[in-house]
Amino acid sequence: MAGARVHVDRLTKPPGSLGKLEELAEKLAGITGEIRPMFSKRSVIVMAADHGVCEEGVSAFPAEVTPQMVHNFLTGGAAVNVLARQASADVVCVDIGVNAELSHPALVQRKLRYGTGNMAKGPAMSRDEAEAAILVGVEVVDAAVSQGVRLFVTGEMGIGNTTASAAIMSSLTGVTPQQTVGRGTGVNDERLLHKIAVVERALETNHPDADDPLDVLAKVGGLEIAGLTGVILGAAARRCPVVIDGFISSVAALLAVRLKPEAAGYLIASHVSHEQGHCALLKELGLNPMLELDMRLGEGTGGVLALHLVDAACRIVTEMATFESAGVTDGKQGANDGETAR
Repeated sequence: MAGARVHVDRLTKPPGSLGKLEELAEKLAGITGEIRPMFSKRSVIVMAADHGVCEEGVSAFPAEVTPQMVHNFLTGGAAVNVLARQASADVVCVDIGVNAELSHPALVQRKLRYGTGNMAKGPAMSRDEAEAAILVGVEVVDAAVSQGVRLFVTGEMGIGNTTASAAIMSSLTGVTPQQTVGRGTGVNDERLLHKIAVVERALETNHPDADDPLDVLAKVGGLEIAGLTGVILGAAARRCPVVIDGFISSVAALLAVRLKPEAAGYLIASHVSHEQGHCALLKELGLNPMLELDMRLGEGTGGVLALHLVDAACRIVTEMATFESAGVTDGKQGANDGETAR
């Protein structure tokens, strides 16, 4: 990072004038160990799973939408597919816990169970299942890295997963469900109050241990959230940057950091979601988002948009001339002359 900082300050511009792009270039150098990193192959890992808590009526959409949207990802018709094509990224869809039989040549089939249990009545899953789901994410990253992928975006699909994410955030941070529960798929005021009550009941029923992230994940989490936690840990272990999407992905990032604090250094926040709680969650992670577009779709859409900024940071350090190479006066001489005159 120090080497990148020196290089960036030698480029033909006033120091710091490219703002967050300069900070991003330095961070990418630290993650990869290369002052001029390039990411020709990048993947959006979309983890898909269902949630038993949907029985409580917490979403504006029925649970059947999860497998339907998985098919949409696989045929290239979802928003994340469109934006990924623009950003030259592959979309890898993983069935880690969809409550349906799915079959497609492009689907990564790693189903651990047919959706989680209803966390309002008991644990969402066992501790062993939560660990297994994390390892699925690690293994998906390992397979991608073996094929040349060096940059990852987190994506997800699972009706009900904002409810699980809010419960996880409340468990790990102490922030009340009134502040972590958002509208998700667009529920009305009455359904929002009900959703808050369901999260409160889930926390009271399960008593997740805030000092044990795996306990929290197992009791009030989701299989796709666990899978993304593994993606983040696996990418960090491989010295690959991870571009975090929205609220659900950021909850997975919080779990990863609580499990392994060093993982925080490998995270890039793409945007701040319109979902309530995301801004506070990013502050908890110490991340500064690059975009604010009032998005709340998930899937990895905000993360894919941020790939253009990652590319911009890489191109700046790779293609931009230095003061020396361009024969441009760097301003230091003028500053010294001014000091002498005074």
